[in-house]
Amino acid sequence: MQDFEDFLGRDLRLFGVDDAFIEKLKWMDKFVLEEVEPLDTFGFSPYDTTHPARAALFPPLQEKVRNMGLWACHLGKELGGPGYGQFKLALMNLILGRSKCASKIFGTAAPDTGNMEILAHYGTVDQKNRYLNDLIEDRISSCYSMTEPHAGADPTLFKCRADLDTKTNEWVINGEKIWSSSAKYASFFLVLCVTDVNGPRHNKMSMFIVPAKQRNGSPTPGIKLLRNIGVGIGELDLHDPERGLPGGDHSYMRYTNVRIPFDHLLGNRGDGFKVAQTRLSGGRIHYGMRTIGICKRAFDMMCERAQSRTTQGEKLGAKQMTQEKIADSWMELEQFKLLVLRTAWLIDQNPKDYRAVRKDIAACKAMTPRVIASICTKAMRLHGGIGLSWEMPLLGYVLSGHVMGIADGPSEVHKITLARQVLARYVDRAATTPEDIHFTKYNLLKRKKAAFAKYAPILKEAGVDVKWLKRGMVNEMIQSML
Repeated sequence: MQDFEDFLGRDLRLFGVDDAFIEKLKWMDKFVLEEVEPLDTFGFSPYDTTHPARAALFPPLQEKVRNMGLWACHLGKELGGPGYGQFKLALMNLILGRSKCASKIFGTAAPDTGNMEILAHYGTVDQKNRYLNDLIEDRISSCYSMTEPHAGADPTLFKCRADLDTKTNEWVINGEKIWSSSAKYASFFLVLCVTDVNGPRHNKMSMFIVPAKQRNGSPTPGIKLLRNIGVGIGELDLHDPERGLPGGDHSYMRYTNVRIPFDHLLGNRGDGFKVAQTRLSGGRIHYGMRTIGICKRAFDMMCERAQSRTTQGEKLGAKQMTQEKIADSWMELEQFKLLVLRTAWLIDQNPKDYRAVRKDIAACKAMTPRVIASICTKAMRLHGGIGLSWEMPLLGYVLSGHVMGIADGPSEVHKITLARQVLARYVDRAATTPEDIHFTKYNLLKRKKAAFAKYAPILKEAGVDVKWLKRGMVNEMIQSML
């Protein structure tokens, strides 16, 4: 971005970011613009590790990232990462968010990042050797297979079962999943299954690692991708039947008597929700981080268009309605950016307990689609017809906002979480007397009466006539109450 100092410099100093990391961010900004964003135009999926063009183009760029010490920055030092907290990740994602290939070039792409965290916490040594190391090094991709067709955003309605065969000590999985992103490229799936049908709502499910292939290289029996669903026009390029990869990026899957070893249970039986939260809480703020990058690009496009396009004898930027759009967009982007950065900073103050910032994370997630819709739609309208076309990225940006408003829980759910968190702080402040319930404790007549009772003696002692407190219609009403 040409205005790095104006857009980020003040915030970096406000939060005390060191000069060395600021230089890394400047390098990232230039590197992503010149080396990574051009890859977005080729149409292949960054998750397709077997694509010949990706195999030729990605590794040299990834090596440059490694040499800068910026590879897989979400990982702790024990896993080979630099151990950056959420705040530095937020600053990085402001840049990475504007390119669909960038997160894979930097080793920080979802759902792989969250799946890495789960494997790091709960995987066996063999599973880490078999999957985690290759996932960290971008030799494979993974899939988080959670949502079910009938259940939507309510995981307590899940039906996909995992039953223990005590004779073979294997888990047997049966059920359907949908919106299993990048399943057609994945080497393994993390699958949330019901293991105790009659158990408590949040303790009846467990998380499993399901290999796409057996150790002999043949497909795991019973896994079927019924169809691959695409979102918007951007995934039309992912239809690749010649290589056995038809359709879009999100799979509708069926597991039929899929057998996996007993130790492929991640965490304890019944701890599926707990394991899932290892990845979901942090992931939800990442939506906000990437949104800032998307909106900044749309904002730049809007301003450049306003200064370039002429209509009715003057530049678009000279029109007051254009100026209003730009002013509103700048304010929205700055407000959202500071909310996300503050939330990331707060997470780093207690990184092992997200509960203290649960409402902040919910706010970031809920605001994400609203901010994208507002800024990117304004940018699209200023571009006229070309802004709606598939020759411009703006319609894709708007659609991404709708996606982020549904993925990992719809905005409505996060607003409920936020409201409940906020309202809980007011329980002890609720009115209890009929007068306060009906007229509230902020009623001006009541407060004026209390103020008069408090300060009239002081004024009287100072020789000030209290008539100066009794002037005006409101005060006449007060006098009738005294």
